[in-house]
Formats: sequence, C-alpha cells, structure tokens
Amino acid sequence: MTSTRSMLMTGNLAAAWGARLGRADYIPAYPITPQTEIIETIAKWVRTGEIDAKLVQMESEHSMLTAAGAASLAGARVFTATSSQGLLYALEMLYNIAGWRAPMVLVNVARALAAPITLEPDHNDILAARDSGFLQFHAETCQEVLDLILLAYRVAEDSSVLLPAIVNLDGFYLSFTREKVDLPSEEDAAAFLPDYKPVNPFSASNPVSKGATVLNGALYSYFKYHMHASSLRARDVFEKASAEFERMFGRSYSPVETFMADDAEIVLVISNSFSTIGKQAVKRLRNRGIQAGLIKLRMLRPFPSSLVARYLSGRRGVAVFDQNISLGFGGIIYSEVLTSLYHRRNRPQLILPVIGGLGGKQITIEEMERIFEATKNELGSESPEPLFLMRSEELERTMNLVKTAKEVHS
Repeated sequence: MTSTRSMLMTGNLAAAWGARLGRADYIPAYPITPQTEIIETIAKWVRTGEIDAKLVQMESEHSMLTAAGAASLAGARVFTATSSQGLLYALEMLYNIAGWRAPMVLVNVARALAAPITLEPDHNDILAARDSGFLQFHAETCQEVLDLILLAYRVAEDSSVLLPAIVNLDGFYLSFTREKVDLPSEEDAAAFLPDYKPVNPFSASNPVSKGATVLNGALYSYFKYHMHASSLRARDVFEKASAEFERMFGRSYSPVETFMADDAEIVLVISNSFSTIGKQAVKRLRNRGIQAGLIKLRMLRPFPSSLVARYLSGRRGVAVFDQNISLGFGGIIYSEVLTSLYHRRNRPQLILPVIGGLGGKQITIEEMERIFEATKNELGSESPEPLFLMRSEELERTMNLVKTAKEVHS
C-alpha cells in the first residue's frame, strides 16, 4: 500500500515536485515567465539541502538545453523547464538532444509566441517542437503535471525508447492555479521510477561517440527511421507504465482520455486545461438530452492515431479544438485527426475545425456548447466553415481599441 499526502499547489509547484520525486540530478535553468516559479522552487530546495541535485543558471535557453542533453548522456537524470520564446530559442538543440537519444524531461509552460507579445497561453510554442523527436505529454490538471513527469521519465528512459520528453502545461490557467495534488512518498516514487541506468554514458575511461557526423543519406535515413520507430514504441511503454502507476497510486492515464463518449453522436477533441470547461459543457448538454462527448489528447507525440480513430469512427460529427493556428492553413491538431480517420470506412460525417483560446483568450462554457451546436448544424456539409471563437462583446471591445488606435494616429 502506497502512502500519499495532499497539498494545494500551483501547476508550477507540481512540476517542481515532479522533478523532486523523480530525483533529478542536474537542473540547468534560465528564467522566463510563466515558468520561473518552477526553477525558483527547485533552487530553494537545493539551497536548503532538501534535494541532492545540481542547479546551474545558464546564459540562455540554448545553453540550458545544450547542457541538459550533454548531462543526460553523461548519466545524470536531467530536468529543466522553459516557455514560449525560450523553447523556440532552444529549438535547434531539441533536434540534437533527440538525435543523441538523451532521455531527459523538459517542462514547457505554454505561452503564445510573439509578435504581438503576450504572457498568456496557446500551443504554438509546444507544437513548434512536435517534429523534433521529443515525446509530448499534455496536462489538464496540476495532478497530471506531477504524474506525467514521473511517467515521462519512465517512458523516456526505457531501453526500447531512449528519447527525451516534454510535459506541457498551460501558462496562467494551470501554472498559477492552485489545485489539490496527491503527493506520493519519496519511497513510493522511487519504487515506481528506479534510478536512471544510462546506456553507454560518456566516460573518460570508456570513450564513446554520440551524435557523430553522417555524410551519407542512407545512414542518416537509418538513424531517423529508428528514432521514429522508437517514438512509436513509446505509446506501448506509456500504457504499461500507466498500468503500474494505477496499481501503485490509483490514478489512471491513457494516451487518449474519453469523457461521456461511449454513445456520443457529437464528440469534441481537445487537450490541456480547456478540457475541464469542455467537460462541463458536455455535462450541461447531456442534461438537455444531447448526446455529446469529449476525448482529450494527453499524448501528442507519438500521435495516438489508432486510438483517435477507434474513439471517433462511427460518430456523426467531430469538432477539433485547436488552441493554436498554423497561419495559412488553420489548426494543427485538426490535420492530424483528419489523417487518423481518412482511411476509415465509417469515419464521421463531419470533422469541424475550431480555433479558440489564442493568446489565452478565455473560453466560456457557452462557447464550448456553441461548438457542438455548430457541428450539428454543419452535418451534411461538404465544405464546413471553420469556427473561429470570439464572443460579440470581445469583438466589440477589440474594434473599439482599433478605432482608438486609428484616432490617435490620424
């Protein structure tokens, strides 16, 4: 029987506890809002001797990730965190670290990308890293932040995977929101996540080569294929680790979570913290006799295509909520859901693209209900109109600001 204690904590504090219970050895750091609380908390624990780890303030996110990957290859269990422009500044190193097969864990506190500058979240930062080779796990709650960090280490360090992982949480909506979190004891966390045993680590007495130059397309393709195959294996490894996690701690995690979806005719696909509002909308619609349901994407890389197809095939309508925008196309996750369903004979009659929550725009329950209504109205349409969420009062307020700006410059 495992022992736990409950605490009210922010998503950032839950991330710090994930690093602590995961017994991270090395934390290279560089501050950026809204991630800074994570590093401040870990720095305090290091200073007071509550954890036995080395924290180093680097001069940039690029340096931070370079140090992180190198330390992982040397045999350290590595944790770090960033956000938004910081993640993009380090993007070059994400590809290197994945190619090095360095199984570290990076927390991204999602924040929209400049310009215009904002501190609030959407997912264009984390999705810019979707092709890097990092596994991606997305959290709805503070509890998930903590648990997914422990699971991410288990999956990343598995000898059949050996890829780094990102755990994503929404800035402000989750990073600074306090929720009840059940903390496993350090002994139980260690039983679930044993010590890291690196494969062929850097050693002065046993030199090894990592990330060697490959001036040969066939050899380069060989390495990329094996990275791809390892990423695909991560789903099975995650499911097995989750089953053990549930036996030990009583909380169940799958790559795709379903909510009141068994008999749903219209299903909303969503991820991260707005999933909570989506679930509330589904409950209200069910109370009105509407067969609504929701599936939440917890794993984005590898993309759980077969699970998405299983849960969405045979539905009348599906709406895909993207808290991101690929300019000139639309939502990024929309295209991945479409790809998962295209070859299914019983694919849904309609798959509606929805974009909302950009730059932290608040999404209300009524807006979530509007998504289901629009999906129902578009059934039978061969070219459904994408839904871009903005309430009338928000549009009016925005246009007033635009008008004021024009008057100032006229």
